[in-house]
Amino acid sequence: MKRRDFITGLVAAAAWSTAARGQHTAPNRIGFLRVGPPPPTYIGGFHQGLQEQGFVEGRDFVIEYALAQSATRISETALQLARSKPDIIVAAGTPTVFPAKDAAGDIPVVFVTTFDPVATGLVPSLARPGGNVTGVTVISGELIAKRLEMIKEYFPAFTKIAILVRDSSPTTPEYIQHSRLAAQKLGLTLQVLTEHEPTDLERLIVAARDSDALLVGDDTEFTTFRKKIGELAISNRVPTIHGLREMVDAGGLMAFGASFHDLYRRAASQVKKILQGVKPGDLPIEQPAKFELVVNVGTARALGLQLSPMLLSRADEVIE
Repeated sequence: MKRRDFITGLVAAAAWSTAARGQHTAPNRIGFLRVGPPPPTYIGGFHQGLQEQGFVEGRDFVIEYALAQSATRISETALQLARSKPDIIVAAGTPTVFPAKDAAGDIPVVFVTTFDPVATGLVPSLARPGGNVTGVTVISGELIAKRLEMIKEYFPAFTKIAILVRDSSPTTPEYIQHSRLAAQKLGLTLQVLTEHEPTDLERLIVAARDSDALLVGDDTEFTTFRKKIGELAISNRVPTIHGLREMVDAGGLMAFGASFHDLYRRAASQVKKILQGVKPGDLPIEQPAKFELVVNVGTARALGLQLSPMLLSRADEVIE
């Protein structure tokens, strides 16, 4: 290479570098809509997923949290978030999905939820959701039956089970229906307890003392108040069974369900694709690939329960 050509190349490279710096764009704004602050495992999974996609916080993205005090306030919070015009909205949890879709306009939405998006009318199909939404979902009918089967297997003396659901959740009718069908097959009696506001929780958990155990629905509002639910259940000597391991970390007895850390990690991949220009409606809605059984031995001890060795041997994690 001639010296003159070499110098010309250096000048061109320097000019390109200067232009590139001048064209540097602001980081993508990810609006994170939820009832209450997300459990560390959820947001940790989301951060992990973004990092795996090569995104660097501050350079490529910033997360702006829009947190409602209760599920009854989520529509208002969704509208406020949409007005701030984030590049994308993550609808974190069942109560947020329809309000996020309604408020978003042309802002793409990625959800993480526990209902059937087709059965509830959110999208026409899992493979091609169309419109402006996609996400990750746990269709939980079979899981509800499995939890009741586990209660029957590991706690054979339990014959009456209470279930805790939230009144305005789109999953509640399906959750009750699946619970009743499974309970009938197993010869269990069901007690339905319905929460309208978080202030109802103490009264409802006291009412659950009429049953042998309490099956808590997979609702975002319940994860927000997981510590309160755990403390109330122990003080009232009510064994609780959950679909979310985060509830067991907070004092629940046991949980069987999808790993939400993994679901949020996978949702991050969808977020990146959309930010790079893929239409949300062209991205298939994903379902869980990882499930876990978690047992809290300390809670069992506080409740005076003897846990089956088989249960402990099958658990993916035992919390002491």
